[in-house]
Formats: sequence, structure tokens, C-alpha cells
Amino acid sequence: MKITQSKVKNMMSSIIVEVEESDYIEKVDAALKKYRKDAVIPGFRKGKTPMSIISKQYKVSIVVDEVNKMIQDQLYKHITDKKVRVLGSPMPMSSEEIDWVNSVDFKFEYEIGLAPEFDVKLSGKDSLDYYNIKAEEKLVDNYCTDIAKRYGKMSNPEVSEKGDMVFCAINQLDVNGVLMKNGISNDATVSIDVIEDKKNQKKFLGLKKDDNLTLNVVSTFTNQTDLAAMLNISADELKGLVSEDFQFTVKQVNRLAPSELNEELFAKVYKEESIKDVKIFKAKIKEEAENSFIVESDRMLKNDVVTFFVNKTKLKLPDEFLKRWLVKTSEKPLTMEQVEQEYDMYSKSLKWQLIENKILEEHEIKINNEDLLEHTKKMVAFQMKQYGQASTDEKQLLDISENILKNDDERKKISDQLFDERTLVIYKEIFKLKNKSISYDDFVKLASEK
Repeated sequence: MKITQSKVKNMMSSIIVEVEESDYIEKVDAALKKYRKDAVIPGFRKGKTPMSIISKQYKVSIVVDEVNKMIQDQLYKHITDKKVRVLGSPMPMSSEEIDWVNSVDFKFEYEIGLAPEFDVKLSGKDSLDYYNIKAEEKLVDNYCTDIAKRYGKMSNPEVSEKGDMVFCAINQLDVNGVLMKNGISNDATVSIDVIEDKKNQKKFLGLKKDDNLTLNVVSTFTNQTDLAAMLNISADELKGLVSEDFQFTVKQVNRLAPSELNEELFAKVYKEESIKDVKIFKAKIKEEAENSFIVESDRMLKNDVVTFFVNKTKLKLPDEFLKRWLVKTSEKPLTMEQVEQEYDMYSKSLKWQLIENKILEEHEIKINNEDLLEHTKKMVAFQMKQYGQASTDEKQLLDISENILKNDDERKKISDQLFDERTLVIYKEIFKLKNKSISYDDFVKLASEK
């Protein structure tokens, strides 16, 4: 077997693989002998079929398999041994049919796209903003209100008011306003405050048990996901409603009376601490809120790091090759026009992947199975504590974590999280960060503009 690679031009190259009969014939003969041994052909005893018949029936398919295996093995061995930094995967250059029946020597030509050579360098002038998100008084008050509701008491008044939740029997109507035979029917709770349109919201005020009202559900409930859940149907079924009018029959009015902000509530929320007054309680809420915002600050920093490096390195890619490769290798049918529309986003993602891999390599950031296991154990322990579950022993924690990591998708997600954590430490070290205080609302606005 002979493999040759052409000179690089426009970040592309070609690899020619030449296969002679002597490269594969031994494996083909061995496979044919095995077929002969196991083959059951009418008119012949098992294992006694003439080789000419076996060869005629099976040789071509065996040659195809063996040659393709050999090509793949040697092609990627060449790429590995020669340290060829490819993007995508090798693409056959010819679409001509191969004459497997009459040929014994074969020649295959592949096109490859090459990754750019570059360095990741920073100067002392390179800086980024880091936003410390502050929980302002209004936000803290809203959190306190939510907590008070969470620990509040439920009652069932006779008449509905603003803020109540109305439990209803919901039934689909036909074009004549009559209950539809075999129509959609479900019992669900309507939270009055969730209804955005004030006119429709008022329809739910002053209702008593057994009262009826007719609504166009699509115009009344704008959140499609919540509406589908309310009707207990799929998103596709919601889009295909034959009638959007439904009758709501009140079965019960529910009202949540918020708990007072007192020591009894403080003790329920913070069982292990002794909080005596509202001021200290709000300070605790503020501290927890600002700690939770660090994740958002770090996420914005990561996004800013990506933008900074992509703009600074100005990597060039074999764009034409990659566009053709995306069309050819996509699992779903994909046109060149579709690729062109989304290519800028794909290109930026690929450039960042190359840059980040270089950073990981230079800073020797690696993750092994033990790292994943320890990270997963901490994550599980935190979640159990968060949901008020009793702490578990080390063995049970280990068993749960190992089961989670058996799922490939979960394993990849946790691995990505761990890489993000470790690279974030590096970014905070190599960049000069300018700390800026910002309110949560202003941070959300800033994030939406980036």
C-alpha cells in the first residue's frame, strides 16, 4: 500500500491511497476459507463446497470490506503519524463507481481541510470587564415575597379575587358553542395573575363554584407551553386545534395567604441559623442572591473571552472545504444555501474550539475518571441538600455518581462543566479583570444586547 499527500494549498490537501492485490489477498483468502467451512450450499456437504463457488458468491463483498477497512486504518494512521491537523474528516474526491469485479488494484483520492497554525498570546494591556451583580432592595423584597408565599397557607374562599388560583374543568366547544363530542377535556388550575391581557384576566374575578365562562384559549393564554400543559395535549395538537373555544367550569377557588416575615418563618427557611429580625433575614437573602449571580457573571466572562480570542487571533479556515463537508456528512438533508446561512455561527464555534484546545494544551488541563467522579459526588450531595434530603453515606453517594456517569450524555455534560470550571480559573488569571458593580436588571439588559 502506498500513501502520498500533496502540498498544502488554500489550507487544503489531498491524500492518495494506492492499494494492490498483495495488500489484501491474504485476508480475503482467509475469509473465504472460513466461509467455505461454515457455508451450507444445496448439493454439497457442509465445508465441502468447491472454493470456486464460494469465491464467486462471496469474494467481491469480502474484497470491498477488507479494502475499505484497510483504507480507513491506513488513512488515519497516516494522519496520526504525520501529525496532520485535519478539520472535519477526509472526503473522497471522486464520485465514479469502483469496478470491484474486474479490478484488483485500486486508487483512492481524499481531500482534507487543514487546521491553521497559531499561537494564543496575551499582553499586559489585554483586559475584560467582570460584572459583580448586586441584589438591590426591590429584588430582595421580591425574593422575600416569594418565600412568604412558599410558606403561606392555602384557603378556599367562595369568590375569586386577583392573585387567586381557580381550579376548573376545561372542555372544548364546537363551532356552535356546544360541548364537542370527543373534544379535549381536562381539569387544571388557572393562575389569574399569569393571564397577561387585563380584559381576559377580569373574566376570572368574582367567580364562584360551578360558574362557567367561555374563552378563546389561544388568545387568552399566550404561553404555548403552559397552555399545552393546561389542556394536557402536545405542542403539535395545540397548533392543530379544530376549535380554540373552551368552557371553563369552576370547581374550586384557591387562595394563598403569604406567611408573615417573623421568627417562625426565618426558622423554617434557615433551620440551622438563629435569625431574629427582618433586617438580618433580608441581608441573608441578599447574600445568597448575589452568590447565585456569580454563575451569570462567569458565563458572561466566558462569552467575552470567546469573542476576545476569536477576534484577536483572526484564524483562517478552509471555508469552502468545510461547507462541502457539512453538506456531505450531515445526518439530515442539508443544502449549500442552508449551510451558507448558518456558516458564520459554525465558523466562530470551530475557531473557538481550536483556540480553547490550544489553551487546554498549553496549561495542561486534563480531566480523568477520578476527577469526574469527585465532581459528580459533590453535585449529587449538593442537590440532595438543596431538596432537603437526608445526607447519605459515601458508598451510596459513590453508587449514585457511578450510575450517572454510565450515561454518555450525562458524562459529557459533567465533563464540559468541569472543563469550564478549570478554564475559567485560567481566564481569570491570564486576563486583567476590571470589576464593575451592576444591578441585576441592568445586567440582564446588558446580556441581551451582547
